[in-house]
Amino acid sequence: MPTDRRHGWVVTLVITLVAGLVRFWDLGRATDEGTPVFDEKHYVPQAWQMLRNGGYEDNPGYELVAHPPVGKQMIAIGEWLLGYTPWGWRIMAALFGTLMVLLIVRIARRMTRSTLLGALAGVLLICDGLSHVQSRVGMLDIFQALFLLAAFSCLLVDRDQVRERLWQVCSDGRLDPSTWGPRLGFRWWRLGAGLMLGLACGVKWNGIYYIMAFGLLSVIWDALARRAAGVRRPWRAALVRDTAPALWALVGLPLLVYFATWSGWFASETATDRHAVLQDDDIGMHGLPDALRSLLYYQLNVLDFHTHLTTPSTPHPWESKPWAWPMGMRPMLYYYESGMPGCGRNSCVQATMLIGTPAMWWLALPVAAWSVWRAVFRLDWRYAAVLVGYGAGYLPWFTNLSRQMYYFYATPLVPFLVLGIVLVLGHVLGSVDDHYERRKTGLLAVSLYIGLVVANFVWLWPILNGDPLTHEQWQAELWLPSWR
Repeated sequence: MPTDRRHGWVVTLVITLVAGLVRFWDLGRATDEGTPVFDEKHYVPQAWQMLRNGGYEDNPGYELVAHPPVGKQMIAIGEWLLGYTPWGWRIMAALFGTLMVLLIVRIARRMTRSTLLGALAGVLLICDGLSHVQSRVGMLDIFQALFLLAAFSCLLVDRDQVRERLWQVCSDGRLDPSTWGPRLGFRWWRLGAGLMLGLACGVKWNGIYYIMAFGLLSVIWDALARRAAGVRRPWRAALVRDTAPALWALVGLPLLVYFATWSGWFASETATDRHAVLQDDDIGMHGLPDALRSLLYYQLNVLDFHTHLTTPSTPHPWESKPWAWPMGMRPMLYYYESGMPGCGRNSCVQATMLIGTPAMWWLALPVAAWSVWRAVFRLDWRYAAVLVGYGAGYLPWFTNLSRQMYYFYATPLVPFLVLGIVLVLGHVLGSVDDHYERRKTGLLAVSLYIGLVVANFVWLWPILNGDPLTHEQWQAELWLPSWR
């Protein structure tokens, strides 16, 4: 790790403060006459219902409960603090979006051993339009993105800690002469990753793909650490000594956490489908407690909802399939109103569009290709880790292309895109051993790119925040036909 620990934290906190100012700025703007916009119309009233009930939903007539409770409980905290107002239902999303910037600075700093590159990661995340908008609406995805990023950060710390333990064992001459090498002890950081993964699944079910991806990544890191320590059969050692603890920490614990997030539902008498077994004798699953049978029945209903949420013959005008996400080719219009004053004319446009900053997103495919090359042919674990995080949030969507999909599903991809770009910027910047002219040229190139990203974000600012625009300005913001 870099030795400038105090300086690193100062940089982290300053960038986080800037992120907070950007995310919280005029947070209550762009509402549907004071009411929620787009999918806020689902989650905001459900969160308010949770707040009134004590943590659960109980409206069987509505019956559109498509996701677990954690994200809506987060929204409910803001509504408890500030009431049923735009600030109330958006403040927690803004807080989570700000905390993501803090995490990305620390993660990038740890992965690159550079405070400068950590700072650049924070700047890039601040300037990403998709992350910015999702941090300013009362929807679920930003909560899951933070929990997943926190799980990734815990695994990074666990990786470094495991290598430190093995290094200490080797330094002390205590390396186990057996084929398997030493036991690695209790691993709190991996346990923390499991907790975060459970909460991520408690927001949306697709967190399960990260459980599989991060669990495999953790065991592979253990095997590589054992090999570096001189263990004779590192892969078998990881299989024998590390797989079972990993399954407990990264599969068993998330499952327990997930069921714990339904504690309000279990404690209630009137939650949706709480006593489904008393109303339907054909539910099955006999031998389990009635409460658990009812919950599983409820979950199967939700699964059925998602299974049949397919693209109709007349698709939603802003639907997008996953092949359009890496380049942000099909953004989403969350809010649009025209004819009001406020832009210096009598008739203005006010719109909020979910769109990734092109200066970042249009590099997604080249960065992915470079990452694959570095991971495969240079065995660079950092790029491999980024690819795992990005792939876990992206590739599973290709398994059911008939399903309705939208660009906001790409929210968990943003931090891994940022990390991939930062790793590339590290190569452009050069190492401390490079010639002065090489370093200066690299710094100039990196500075120009960061300036381009910031300028691009500033240009998009009005349509990311719902600021009044003239009709000419609105048209100038829509660069591509697919943005219209």
